Amino acid sequence: MAVKRVGLAEFLTLAKTHPVLDVRSTGEYLHAHIPGAQSLPLFSDEERKVVGTAYKQQSKQVAIKIGLKYFGVKMVEMVETVEAMFKELNPSKSGSNKSSSKEINSDSKTNHPTTPNTEPPFTAKIVLVHCWRGGMRSAGVAWLLDLYGYQVYTLQGGYKTYRGWVLEQFEKDYPIQILGGYTGSGKTEVLKALANKSECVIDLEGLAGHKGSAFGNMGLPAQPSQEMFENKLAQALSNIAPNENIENTSPTCIWMEDESQRIGTVNIPTVLYQKMRQKKVFFLDIPFESRLDYICIHYGKFPKEQLINAIIRIKKKLGGLETKTAINSLVEDDVRESFRVLLQYYDKLYGKGLERNRENLTSIVTRVEAPVVDDQANAGLLLGQQ
Repeated sequence: MAVKRVGLAEFLTLAKTHPVLDVRSTGEYLHAHIPGAQSLPLFSDEERKVVGTAYKQQSKQVAIKIGLKYFGVKMVEMVETVEAMFKELNPSKSGSNKSSSKEINSDSKTNHPTTPNTEPPFTAKIVLVHCWRGGMRSAGVAWLLDLYGYQVYTLQGGYKTYRGWVLEQFEKDYPIQILGGYTGSGKTEVLKALANKSECVIDLEGLAGHKGSAFGNMGLPAQPSQEMFENKLAQALSNIAPNENIENTSPTCIWMEDESQRIGTVNIPTVLYQKMRQKKVFFLDIPFESRLDYICIHYGKFPKEQLINAIIRIKKKLGGLETKTAINSLVEDDVRESFRVLLQYYDKLYGKGLERNRENLTSIVTRVEAPVVDDQANAGLLLGQQ
């Protein structure tokens, strides 16, 4: 079998049913990668540095020789690692998930656009391989796996081409509808309820790994890099409207939550954010006390020290008296009073944010009154307003 070099569109289509192997270094992969891709580094970070230095300071031939020395001793292990991956993804075929080779580094297998399924045609020995720009690293690994009997596809232009595609996705005009509402309205749960009702939803906070406030990182793993956040967001948009002609392929709407451009340590790409600010907003108007109940249940479980540290981070904006009241109330185990102060602050902040960079606010905002925080009921109310 010959290695097949394909363009990005075909590569991403194949990636829906076959595994993607990212042969860049571990550091490159951890910084950002194609969602769902699995790391099979040809060189370590240090080895990559040595090869690159030789290429720049000596010659291409010297760099290739150094690279071949690194590659040669890894060949058997790399083949066995790919074999183990196939056995893990097809346990019924192998009879066991155990393998002596090192475990391949991969994303979670849940709802990723490039996650291979475990049904045919995945049982075929087909793998997709890419490096940074479709050069010698992917060519070398592709040659090895082809020699061993796999059908191998490589990405023309490599990850660099994929990144160009990512940025292009944010230029398109999607049929977005914005879910708004003060803090404590349970908007994330409402988005999930909308998704369960077959609505198209993109959870920006879920992709960012942060809930958007000073308390937004509590109970969550570290956030992705800006580049990885963009990759995940572009892939999510493409999954919903995959073709160039958005009008003919997109759903009636895509629900997104009303966010600040910055979510923790990452930013919604400016061109997409500007489009979001012009879209229709459905504002869930829920009474303060109901939202306070919700906040107490969901955030009151965290250790006092974490909550106090979060309050200290916003003390300049919160104000001296309010900061003191919020912290002292926590120390005295009056969580509700502490959160009351914080919720009043966030209500004012959200009110200002709702108006920022939006023209004709009254014409694009529809208020949806809801008596309590209830994801299923409030999702129904939103759909009734469309």
